[in-house]
Amino acid sequence: MDEQLRIILIIIVSVSIFGLLVFVFVKNYIRNKIHQLVKEEKDKKLK
Repeated sequence: MDEQLRIILIIIVSVSIFGLLVFVFVKNYIRNKIHQLVKEEKDKKLK
């Protein structure tokens, strides 16, 4: 029982860390994409 609990905890921690990393990368990608689109719109309005 103790070994199963340890394996389950390792899996939960690993999935949590992986999910956090994916979340940070996706958040930064979307932020950069939005920033780029806003900049393009401003450039279009100035011309």
